[in-house]
Amino acid sequence: MVVARQGALRRGCTTALEILAVTGLYYGSAKLGLLQELVRNQVTPLWPPTGIAVAGLLLRGPRLWPGIAFGALLANLDLGPSFAALFLIVVGNTLAPLCSYGLLQVAGFRAGLDRLYDVLVLIFLGAFAGMLISATAGSGTLVLSGALATDRFWPTWWVWWTGDAMGVLVVTPVLLVLSTAHPPRNVPASRWLEAVLLVVAIACVGLVETGATPLLFLGFPLLIWAAFRFRLAGAAPCALAVSTFAIYNAARGAGPFRTHGLLTDMITLQAFNTSSALTALLVAAAVSERERSQREIARACGHLAELVSRLSDTGSQPALPAVDGYGAQLHPPSGSRSAPAPRGPSELELPGRTGATRPAIRPCRVSGRGPPRCRG
Repeated sequence: MVVARQGALRRGCTTALEILAVTGLYYGSAKLGLLQELVRNQVTPLWPPTGIAVAGLLLRGPRLWPGIAFGALLANLDLGPSFAALFLIVVGNTLAPLCSYGLLQVAGFRAGLDRLYDVLVLIFLGAFAGMLISATAGSGTLVLSGALATDRFWPTWWVWWTGDAMGVLVVTPVLLVLSTAHPPRNVPASRWLEAVLLVVAIACVGLVETGATPLLFLGFPLLIWAAFRFRLAGAAPCALAVSTFAIYNAARGAGPFRTHGLLTDMITLQAFNTSSALTALLVAAAVSERERSQREIARACGHLAELVSRLSDTGSQPALPAVDGYGAQLHPPSGSRSAPAPRGPSELELPGRTGATRPAIRPCRVSGRGPPRCRG
């Protein structure tokens, strides 16, 4: 009894610490996301807390939902136009990750993201479908409270939805990778050099992308490089970096975001961010699937080679049982119960009829004229 009580107390303390950690990460990432706000100091093109919330639910379960709610409350406490509006926004921000988590669980999502199926499920169910709740609840609340004009609903809704979805697309994979990260062992120096070169190339592309020249597409070769050579561990951080550079450009109105309105800029930005995330995650998952198939083929070939080696050493080969024309085994293996002696052709039973026998098969001779002549 005492041991069970101590175990329950330990689990309760662990859950409380996890909830506090989620609350702190949610609030801190929200403050970072609000640095690039576009609408009413509250709506940003990338909302990292949604990625943190979905990753926390996938890794530790739905018991962390109070941490999401507290983090959303702290993040929006100074932004809500009224207490009722603040409550509705917090409810929407809490329900959206829970909805995404439920959809992913129903779909059989695996946190390893080593299958194309898992990537597609995360994109369309975890990001696009689940975040409809927070965007609709938040934008609708701002309009109903009078804090936002009615004609601004759809631009705000688009920015809110794509920002929350991008948080899931670019932040959740990074956290899932970090949850399974371990110190590399026996890594050759050439591999370390390649990783350093990739980081330097991403930094140089970031400097070019944030300039006046619209060269956002330069990040795609690096995403493919990272996905092919470093799988999800390299693709997810690179996708986050490339998306961050594009968001910085959009917030400054530089590059391709210079002369367009808010809605057009957000469509352009989120189309680019979605394309970069899709490219990185899909290529990484495809390469992981190919490597897994190669390992399975190599393992099967190894088993087959071992079997052939054993047969060669013994000088024997497996014997196939002899059967008659009806599929019955003629010589049962030793030690087994002997089968009844085969009966004559006149005593063969008809299938499905007990006691019925086949007629005896008699040899017949067919001539050109007259009926066939049969013996006996």
